[in-house]
Amino acid sequence: MVEQAVVFLSEMIKKGIQMDIFTCNNILNGFCRIGLVDDAVLVKDRLFIKEGIELDDVSYNTLIDGYCKARDLKKARELVVKMIEEKNLSPDIVTYNTLINGFCKTGNFDEVNKLMDEIEILGLEPNVITHTTLIDRVCKMHGIDEARSLFGKMLAHGILPDVVTYSSLINGLCKCKHLTKVKILFGEMEESDIVPNHVSYSSLLISLFTAGNFLEALSLQSKMVVSGIALDLVVFGILLDGLFKVGKANEAEKFLETLLKLPIVPNQVIYSAVVDGRCKVGDMSGAEAVLEEMEKTNVVPNVICYSSIINGYFKIGMSDRVFDVKRNMVSKGILPNDILYSTLIDGFFKASKTDLAHKAYQEMLERGFEANKFVLDAFVNNSRKGGNMKEAEEYFTEMTRRGLIPDCVNYTSLVDGLFKVGMESVAREKVSKMPEKNLKLDVVICNVLINGYLKLRKFDQVQSVYSYMMQEHIAPDQVTYKTLINAYCEWGNLEKAVELWHELKINGVRPNSVTCNSILGGFCKAGNLNGVVDLLDEMVSLGFCPNSVTYKLVLEASSKNGRADTVFKTHERLLQMGFKRDKMIYNTLITVLCKLGMTRKASSVLEDMTRIGIAADTITYNALIYGYIKGSHLKKAFSAFSQMSVAGVVPNAVTYNILIGGCSNAGSMHKADDLLTEMLKRGLIPNASTYNSLVSGHGKKGDNKKAMKLYFEMIPKGFAPSTGTYNVLISGFSKAGQMFQARELLNEMHKRKVLPSSSTYDILIRGWYELSYQPDLNTLARNNYRRKALELFEEMDTKRFGPCKSTVICVSNILARGGRKEDARKLLDIYKITKRKKKRMPISSQNEHEIGGKKREESSEVFQHP
Repeated sequence: MVEQAVVFLSEMIKKGIQMDIFTCNNILNGFCRIGLVDDAVLVKDRLFIKEGIELDDVSYNTLIDGYCKARDLKKARELVVKMIEEKNLSPDIVTYNTLINGFCKTGNFDEVNKLMDEIEILGLEPNVITHTTLIDRVCKMHGIDEARSLFGKMLAHGILPDVVTYSSLINGLCKCKHLTKVKILFGEMEESDIVPNHVSYSSLLISLFTAGNFLEALSLQSKMVVSGIALDLVVFGILLDGLFKVGKANEAEKFLETLLKLPIVPNQVIYSAVVDGRCKVGDMSGAEAVLEEMEKTNVVPNVICYSSIINGYFKIGMSDRVFDVKRNMVSKGILPNDILYSTLIDGFFKASKTDLAHKAYQEMLERGFEANKFVLDAFVNNSRKGGNMKEAEEYFTEMTRRGLIPDCVNYTSLVDGLFKVGMESVAREKVSKMPEKNLKLDVVICNVLINGYLKLRKFDQVQSVYSYMMQEHIAPDQVTYKTLINAYCEWGNLEKAVELWHELKINGVRPNSVTCNSILGGFCKAGNLNGVVDLLDEMVSLGFCPNSVTYKLVLEASSKNGRADTVFKTHERLLQMGFKRDKMIYNTLITVLCKLGMTRKASSVLEDMTRIGIAADTITYNALIYGYIKGSHLKKAFSAFSQMSVAGVVPNAVTYNILIGGCSNAGSMHKADDLLTEMLKRGLIPNASTYNSLVSGHGKKGDNKKAMKLYFEMIPKGFAPSTGTYNVLISGFSKAGQMFQARELLNEMHKRKVLPSSSTYDILIRGWYELSYQPDLNTLARNNYRRKALELFEEMDTKRFGPCKSTVICVSNILARGGRKEDARKLLDIYKITKRKKKRMPISSQNEHEIGGKKREESSEVFQHP
């Protein structure tokens, strides 16, 4: 080809066709553009130089650019030397920009730095292209801080960035999820009259969808149209993929309809996005239809399309269908690759078909594919799900030995699993090895560490991880703030939670509903209703849409002072913030009022509700019935129950449990039993609450036989009796003098991990004490019963339970009768002091003595087992 070109050009010269430098440069450029740089150099040497045509700097820059694009940077550098030494031509900034771009693409930044030094020595001025090239490459290497520094230096030198510079920086910021900073850059571009280009908009669109801000993404798309940026296949691909991924399938389908009306033929990328999107929403027939459409338009489906369909069938529980899909794919000449095998392995594991997952893995290896990061994650996640982290570690070690280099996601899955099974030291060891693998900790693994240490209540370690994030410029995300704010609110450290809330806003992180409700819950718990309302106003201004959880939190907080006017005032304020007068709102309001015992006001709310056309439902009537039961108005509760039937509202198990509980408390056990019969006739299944009420009710009535019969019914069904239920049963046996049976019930409590209360021990101690005073009891038995009472008192004291007055009197009598009068006196004195302190102690101080929901009182200290 070169020989033909030389002959052809020679003929041109012979025929007198004038060859100027412009023509020569065009010929050289033609060769270089099709990758024949060496041939271009031969033409230069064998024809142009021979004919006495003097090459200029453009000629050399063209050849240098050709070698740079061919990644032959050594020859590019040699041409620069020839240019200087043989032709006495000085390389200009174009020459250096070309070389810098070439070395940047190969990642040889040492050579780039040398070139920048040469530019300075030669007195050349780096221009916008120089800086843009450096910024673009640094951004692609995820060195966003360095890129911003270069951008700042560029501005400091008076070099104005162009649209390409901004696009490079925007792309880098988007990849690092710095959306707020991207929006600032877009604003700067508008102020500088620089119109964002296709690349700028595309980068931001992808980031907005990734962050879940689909409304902002659609707004940006509209802005693109207004700005005259054409919606091509790339943009349509981003929109379709993004909308499907955020669950907006209808909107995605509308964009697809728009695309199909345009004179643009969808390509493989578009079809792949639609297949994947439809699979994600479970529309498998729609996904299969796309494959048929692709065949009609001669667009060949790739293995990614089939992987999406296989994944879709796994998600809807049709794992058997994946074999047909795979066979169909192979029959069309499309062979499985590592991505498809990864999908199969992960899907089979999730479908609990472990054998098939292992079989797919073996087939993958036999076909010459090595395990990849997705396969490793599938194996680790499956082991993690079963809590078998030893197995997960073995997979990790084996695949790493086979040459797989795990990434941050693999380490994150492993570390998360290790924390969950309490293997903190192993988790820390794995994290410490990440830098050896050239892996930097990212925000996701930092979140796992924070969450793990929080569960272990290792607050210093939590702070250490957070400090590391700040030092390494790892921006906390929504999950980081949600986890920490929720934790601080739970611990009552509202000040720290608020500090993080302000930091979150400054850093441009959009809080989600969980974060907002967590900090609102913190204010509610602290009783700061004014703070709640102010914070809610602020959240609404940030774009937060309050939900049912928000409404319930705030309304319940307003009810703490027990005043209806405060509740209604808060209700109206919340309606002004955008809450609709719907069934959820009215049910919550009625429930809160009924919990306060304000059933009349709740009834008036029900009347308002029905007047505006909102029908009461089971939740509404359950709240009213509960309110009447709480106020001991059993007749009114049954009246509301009858009204419920008249309104055609079907009662559920909760309705019957509330009524059975009310009847049991009132001692109306015939009614309670009738309700149980009616409940069973309706096909409703009694639960632990039902049995607890019935057992307690019959026990309180003294019908121990019926109570125990129900107890033996509930145990095989897997229902654990409550502490109160056990206390009633133990009390029944104690009153009957059957203390061995009563003590056995305490053992049952321990077996079933039902925590006894101070009342449990009070009942048992008094039972043994009273049994020891039975007439005709021999001395050995009497002393044995009293010793058992003392043993229980010792156990009670160990658990830090405060005894009641009668228990103290019983124990002091036993001590006195056993010759320990001084100990008996001390015990009575301590009880009196403790009781006096409790009377004087403010409520807040009493709460400080509560640990794990149980009040801790002073130990008797005088008790010693005789």
